[in-house]
Amino acid sequence: MTALTEASARPAHRDPQVLRWLGAFTASTLGDSVYYLALSWAAVSSGTPAQAGLVMAVSAVPRALLMLVGGVVADRYGPRRVVLASDAVRCLVTLGLAATLFLAVPGLWVLAAVALVFGVVDALFLPAVGALPPRIAERDQLARVQGLRGLAYRLGAVLGAPLGGLAVALGGSATAFGVAGLLFALSLPLLSALRLRPLPREDAVRDGTALRDLADGLRYLRGHRVLGPLMIVVLLSDLGFVGPLNVGLAILSAQRGWGASGIGWILAGFGTGAGAASLLLAVRGRVPRAGAVSGWTMTVGAVSIGALAFTAHLPVAVAVALSVGLFAGLSGALVNALVQTECDPAHLGRVTAVSSLASLGIAPLSFPVTGAAIGLWGAAPVFAVSAAICALAGVYTLAVPALRRAELPGG
Repeated sequence: MTALTEASARPAHRDPQVLRWLGAFTASTLGDSVYYLALSWAAVSSGTPAQAGLVMAVSAVPRALLMLVGGVVADRYGPRRVVLASDAVRCLVTLGLAATLFLAVPGLWVLAAVALVFGVVDALFLPAVGALPPRIAERDQLARVQGLRGLAYRLGAVLGAPLGGLAVALGGSATAFGVAGLLFALSLPLLSALRLRPLPREDAVRDGTALRDLADGLRYLRGHRVLGPLMIVVLLSDLGFVGPLNVGLAILSAQRGWGASGIGWILAGFGTGAGAASLLLAVRGRVPRAGAVSGWTMTVGAVSIGALAFTAHLPVAVAVALSVGLFAGLSGALVNALVQTECDPAHLGRVTAVSSLASLGIAPLSFPVTGAAIGLWGAAPVFAVSAAICALAGVYTLAVPALRRAELPGG
C-alpha cells in the first residue's frame, strides 16, 4: 500500500514510466521530422516539383481512410503493442530505403511506396500513442503528461529539420533515412520497458467484430456529455487554424517581402509560444476551470490569428505569432488533457482516432481552399474568416455547460 501511495504521489516528470514513454515519443517525433525532410529532398532530386508534391501527399490518403480502424486496433490489442509495431515497421522501412539508396537510384515509385506505408502506419500509430498515457500515469498526472508531450513534440519539430538537413548535407538522402531509422530504433527498447496497468474490462473490446467495436466507440463518444462536444471543438479550431498557418503564412510572407526567412521567424515565434504553453501545463499539472480557460484562450487566440494578416512589419508579426502559439497551444493542450481524463481508457484509442481524423484528415482539406481564397480575395478577409471559425470553437466551448464546467483532476 505504501509503494502504491508513493507511486500515485510521484509527479509525472519524475515517474520512470512516463519518462520512458516521453523518451520514446521524442525519438519517434525526431525520426518523423528527419524522415519527411529526407523524403522531400529525395523526391525533389528525383522528379519534377509536381511529382515531388504527389509523393509527399501519398501518405495522407491511407492515414485519413484508416484512422478510425487504427483506433479500434489500439483498443483491441493494446496501445503499447501497436506503437511498438508501428515504430518497428518505420525503422525497418527507412533503414531498408537507406540501404537501397546507397546501392542504387530507385525511381519515384519506391519513394511513393514508402510514403504509402508510412500513411498506413500513421493511421495505427496516432490513436495508439494517444491512448498510452492513462495506462502509464495516474489520472491526476495526465495534464502534466500532455504538457510534457507538447514539449517533446516541439523539441522534435525544432531539432528534427536541422538534423535531417545536416544528414542530407553530409551523405545525401540515404544518410538522412538511415538517421531516421536509428531514431525509430531508439524508441523500441524504451517502449518495450513500459509496464501498462490493466483495464477493468481488459478483454471487453475483443468480444465483437472490429466493425462492432468501432460502432460501440462512436456511440460512446456521441453519448458522452463532454467528449462529443469536444470533438466539434477540435474540428472547428483546426479548420480555422491550419490553413492560415500552413498555407497563408507563405503567401503573406511573399506579399510582404519577408521571404523564406520571414516564415522561419514567424514559425519560431509560434513554436516558442506553444512551447511556453506546454511548459506551463507540465509545471502546474492542473489549470483551474480548464473548460472555461480553453474556451477563452481559443477566442483570444482567434483574434491574434486574424491580426496576422494586418501586420506590415516582421517583428510585429513574430510577436503576434508568439501570442497565437501561446493561446492556441494552451487551449489545445487543455482540450487534449480533458480528452485523456474524461475518456474511459478502454475507448481512448477510438476517441483519439476521431480527434486525429478531424485534425489530420479533415482539416488539411482546407489547404487548397485557403490558397485559392487568398488568390481571389486577398489575405485579410481569409484570415478574418479563419479567425472567426476559431472563435466559434471558443464560443461553443463556453456555450456548452458541460464543456465550460469541465475540470482537470488535481495534481
